[in-house]
Amino acid sequence: MIKFYIEQDPAYPVPKTVLTLMKRVIRTCVQARYPSHRFEIELTVCGDAEIRTLNREYRGVDRATDVLSFPMLEFSMPQVWVSLGNIVISAETARRHAEEYGHSLKRELCFLSAHAALHLLGYDHETEPEREEMERLQRETLDALGITR
Repeated sequence: MIKFYIEQDPAYPVPKTVLTLMKRVIRTCVQARYPSHRFEIELTVCGDAEIRTLNREYRGVDRATDVLSFPMLEFSMPQVWVSLGNIVISAETARRHAEEYGHSLKRELCFLSAHAALHLLGYDHETEPEREEMERLQRETLDALGITR
């Protein structure tokens, strides 16, 4: 079970149907690996200025990015609510990427949701095998939910 806390910048609105689908993507990623745990996840949708500030503050990278994940990864008791972490997505960058890659904003936001959820679970893409594994899991999750390019 997952509780979501959603914060959305009114300057970058995401339709409720897309937010619902993003939560479903995250839930699918997490529950496939931890089906009996109770997690809380904060999901923030913002613009480039806010995500740039967070990227600079937490990663030392002074530029906007599409998504940041802040995992907590301290969950050993499935019967207790534990914060899995925070996900911050720039709707502004996601919109640009969707146009650049030739798919919908809905698909891009769902992809970023899957990507971030996997990061919260400890997956990374620093090496080629890790990148391939994350890409496979992202693709499987989106395909299972019928979210295509």
